[in-house]
Order: sequence, then structure tokens, then C-alpha cells
Amino acid sequence: MHFHTKNIHFPNKEKAKEVSKTKPIYQTSAFTFTDFEDMEDYYNGEKSYLYTRMGNPNSDDLGKGVAELEGAEAGVASASGLSAILAGVLAVAKTGDHIIATQDLYGGTWSLFSSDLQDFGIEVSFVDMEDREAIEAAVKENTVLLYSESITNPLLRVEDIEGLAQIASANNLKLMIDNTFATPYLIRPLESGADIVAHSATKYIGGHSDVTAGVVTGSAELMAKAKAKVGMLGSNIGPFDAWLGVRGLKTLSIRMQKQCENAQALAKALDGLEGISKVYYPQAASAQGNGAVVTIELDTAADIITFSKNLGWIKVVPTLAGLETSVTYPVATSHRPLPEELREKLGVTKQMIRISVGIEDERDIIAAFEEALKETLHKANV
Repeated sequence: MHFHTKNIHFPNKEKAKEVSKTKPIYQTSAFTFTDFEDMEDYYNGEKSYLYTRMGNPNSDDLGKGVAELEGAEAGVASASGLSAILAGVLAVAKTGDHIIATQDLYGGTWSLFSSDLQDFGIEVSFVDMEDREAIEAAVKENTVLLYSESITNPLLRVEDIEGLAQIASANNLKLMIDNTFATPYLIRPLESGADIVAHSATKYIGGHSDVTAGVVTGSAELMAKAKAKVGMLGSNIGPFDAWLGVRGLKTLSIRMQKQCENAQALAKALDGLEGISKVYYPQAASAQGNGAVVTIELDTAADIITFSKNLGWIKVVPTLAGLETSVTYPVATSHRPLPEELREKLGVTKQMIRISVGIEDERDIIAAFEEALKETLHKANV
């Protein structure tokens, strides 16, 4: 071989004798075949991979891993939580169909449903999912899907998934649940009758604030449709991002255990403190815990900007679920897309702070919030 040829083909053809303890990263855009007949086997279903947009061993590992924890037949990984939600929705709904969604949605999902799905010709009605009569009244002849969140953001309402599943079954609808906040460590919606479960794997599945990813799980039939949508829309996840997602998934249970314990302790410590008018924290999410998010409302005597500046080592971050404790301001971040009148109706106020509780020592977390509140109230009284 001449230099230019060797420069390209330098990896030798010998089969590797070393077997990696962890799954290798298949950082490739495409897969090779011995000949055209061999390539045709892919289309006959005898080969797994052709082109990474349509599938890759690393993305399959992430999808299968979350599916196994959720108790699903199959799972599909994608580039983000929203792309996973979209793939799940499009596995069920098409132009001319109608969806019923909870009114207290994460802002990104609300934007997708209120704008982009409408552009696809899919109608969406937003209702109070605690009002069974309102849900029943919203069902139309072309309704195909009920959509909600297992633990809502940022008010932390625990959804009655079994109740929604009964409504869905009675009306021949599919039920889809965003399980990002609970994760399968706390809640497994399929066990309560849901058909599709979606995750922003950017959050607790990844867990390290270093990857953007999504996963949707459900029956093999529905996930085949979801995977086709991910491939055709080009919303596939890259191999390295998928590998990071799998890396994070392996420590999900120990992270969630610690974060839930810390969140429970923080919620208890903050409840009733001067300067805090309300603490939101679920009390019966699951036997394993009640989630790793605490939401608080400061009373009007506590300036919210001053409070955020007094938090010291606790950072302001526009997302959640990392190893480190952080805070965000839902009105300006997660729920910014919602109209102000809807935020007010839901109770997402300008004095509200969402706390993503990390794995630090609970005493340090509690002390940081108590000190920040003390300093904030002191400055207000000077």
C-alpha cells in the first residue's frame, strides 16, 4: 500500500483479543458489510445496524437499559427528552388526531404541544388531570392519547396513573407518562396501566449534567414506530452521548436513594421557617422515596434575587438532577413559555424556587438554605 492508502486503512483486520469490561463506543456514522448481498440482509431483518441515524449499539443499550428498569418490552433512545416525547406521541398520533394533556406541563412540553404539534395537524386540549369529569368531557371521536407526568414540575403533584389508565382504557386511548422526575426507581407507570413512558435522560438517568438525551419505552410494536420516527426526523442520539447515558444509568438507584433522603430532610427543615410561605414535596410517591426535588415559595418579605445571591456554593442552574444541589426560578426557566395567566392559575408564582437536591451531606445542604434565608431577611429589615 502507498502512504495515502495506509494513512486511511491503518487499523489492522485482526480480531481483537482483548475484551473490554465496558461496552465500547461505536463512534461511527455507518457499518460495513462484506458485499451487497450481506448489506441486503439488514433490510431483511438479519442485520442490526446500517447507519447510526437508524440505530447504533450504544443507543440501543441506553434504550434497552431504561426499558428493563421500566418493565417495558422495548425502549428507544434519542437526542433529548423532548425528542423522546415527540417520538412517543407520533407513535400514536397523526394529522387529524386529538390529544388530552395535563395543564401543568413542563414548559418545553407545553410549547411542543401548544405550537409544534398543532403545526403537524394534531390538536391538543389541556385539562386538569385531577378532574375526572373534565377529562371525560374533553374526549372526542378523534382522541387517541392521554398525556401527563408522574410527578409534575414544579408543583410536584403525584399523578393518579391508575385512574388515568382506567379512563384511557374505557375510551380506547393510549396513556403516555413523562417519568423524568420519578424515574423507574420510584414509579413505574407501565405497572399502573400506562402504554408509553418517556424520560429526559438528561436528568436523573444520565445524572451527571454532562449529556443531553431522551428515552421512550413501551410495547415492542409502539417502540418500532417510535424508533422509525427518531430515524426519519434525525433526532437520534450520538454514540458517545448514549454511552454516557448508560454510564449514568448504572448508578441511578444509589444516586436516587441519597438524593431522595436529602430532599426529604431538606423539605422537613424548611417547612415552617420564617420567610418561607410554602414547601412543596410529595409525601406518598412510592415506598422507595418521594423524589429529589423540593419546591419552595418565599414570602413577600424575602427578595428572591437576593436569596439566590446568598446561596453560596449552591448554584443557579436552568435544569435539575445533577449530583450537586442547585436551584432554578421556574417563572424564568422551565415555565417561561407558559402564558402568565396560566402560570398564575396553576400556582407557579414569582416567589417560587425549585430545588434540585444533590448527594452532598444533608447537614450542609440544610445549613446553606437556612443561612441564605437568614441573610436575605436581615437585608430586608436593614
